[in-house]
Amino acid sequence: MNPAAPDAPHSLYPELDATALTAFATALESGDTAGLPPARAAEVRAARAAATFSRGKVAGTGGDLLDAALWRHTGPGPRPAVVLPSPWTGLGWTAYAVQATALAARGYDVLAYTVRGFGRSDGHADFAGPLDVADGRRALEHLLERAAGPVTRIGFLGVSYGAGIGLLVAAHDPRVDAVAALGAWGDLGEVLYENSTRRAAAVQVLLASAGRARLSPETERTLEDVLADRGAEGALRWAQQRSPSAHVKEFNRRRVAVFLSHAWHETVFPANQTLGLFGELTGPKRLDLSVGDHCGPESAGLLGLPSPVWTDAHRWLDHHLCGTANGVEGEAEVLAEVMWSRALEPSADLPAPGGNVRRLYLTGGGGLAGAGGIAGAGRLAPEPEHGWTAGVLCGVDTPAAVADAVVRSGYAELAGRPKPYPGDEIGSATAASVTAAWCGAPAGETLRVRGVPRLRVTYRAANSGSTFVAYLLDLAPDGSARLITHAPFSDLTSPPDSLISADIDLQATAYDVPRGHRLLLVAAARDPFYGDANLPRATLAFTSPEPVPSYLEVPVG
Repeated sequence: MNPAAPDAPHSLYPELDATALTAFATALESGDTAGLPPARAAEVRAARAAATFSRGKVAGTGGDLLDAALWRHTGPGPRPAVVLPSPWTGLGWTAYAVQATALAARGYDVLAYTVRGFGRSDGHADFAGPLDVADGRRALEHLLERAAGPVTRIGFLGVSYGAGIGLLVAAHDPRVDAVAALGAWGDLGEVLYENSTRRAAAVQVLLASAGRARLSPETERTLEDVLADRGAEGALRWAQQRSPSAHVKEFNRRRVAVFLSHAWHETVFPANQTLGLFGELTGPKRLDLSVGDHCGPESAGLLGLPSPVWTDAHRWLDHHLCGTANGVEGEAEVLAEVMWSRALEPSADLPAPGGNVRRLYLTGGGGLAGAGGIAGAGRLAPEPEHGWTAGVLCGVDTPAAVADAVVRSGYAELAGRPKPYPGDEIGSATAASVTAAWCGAPAGETLRVRGVPRLRVTYRAANSGSTFVAYLLDLAPDGSARLITHAPFSDLTSPPDSLISADIDLQATAYDVPRGHRLLLVAAARDPFYGDANLPRATLAFTSPEPVPSYLEVPVG
């Protein structure tokens, strides 16, 4: 385990008000709304007038009972139905109390349930494995058996863990017509290992935020194996079975209507693996991308506050389950929120529709101090340069860290306070032994970075087993910087003193670099977010061989 990893929150959803959600659920059952805010009280009264609310148990797989709540319309007419598996939290289905009530008021029969191993449900958490998929299907059967009239079309909706389960149930159950998955993963293997690099802080967060949940022995062992740097092949096999991306053919064959939402600076489920799933879907699909971190953009909606993501999710289900002519079918498939203007950009493709790729070569030092650059940094230049070397010392923390606090850093971004980086410290000559940096020319006009930046770089590792993290930053004239995107890379097989070629995708982004600002590329051998394969005090020497020059490709919208 990495002792210097960023702080692990006790919840993946730190902004959720458990007291308020519990009070809302209690009012749904009793009808007493005296203690609720006026808006929430009105929602309870409207839902109770339209549907019958009850709490009970769903008979899950193997006889395990799952805590659940049912919003059931009593009229005999046909209507659609939605099932909501709970997030990774001891709140269980209560996290959905407000949103499930809103769906019931819109005419849906609704079942929200607490997934196995959490809250008041029996069993052990299977991390969206076969037991969870079977539970989801049983929850749907529970709802269908209690519907007063015919059920027309069926959807699943979930946040985070519940989103992943919803996608997997939709892939396995032909009765499911649409799914809204907010903050889901696509490839769980890439959640555990990104470019062969252990995502240690993300795994620590999953374990820490499970709280009092009862994890299955296989789940607990797999997550602990990742932290202990053992059994990678077994962990990836475990993850494959739990990855919606492994079932793309089934989604496409049945044309399941899939709505996804995600955050650009997601630390728990990195964006590219979810975008990869989205790109492979050929049926009806929609993707909302927002500023922030894991489920930050969705948390406000769980509390009943205005949320564009939840509005789009409701519209998606209304259209595909109710046939509502709300214009969804004519809208762009991708709606991206731009950092940091928060402007919304619709597009037909992902990434960089109608754009181009700008290639910038990594070159030697350019003496940029005093001109808004960084003394001792290399340059990002239009032509390659060979024969230079930039050394990086392993085992040392640097100012270039992905996040100070997993999940919580994203809430600062949502509030308009992205983490400031000391650009002059990251890439200056005084830091040359622990980072390597390359600085671009000042932007003559706003540089609209849209999509997946790609890095090709060659380095020599003194030891077998090496890791580095690449950061792309926006460097302001005053020397401060903001993170645009990043990615790790590990080589675990090359012999000592080998030249290693790294071709990596940085995480996708939508970022406007203002006029006069510079792109700053930084490489460091250690980031507390990741488990690295380096030996302490070893060195990585970055270079650019003539046959294969090192370069950064920036997608420009």
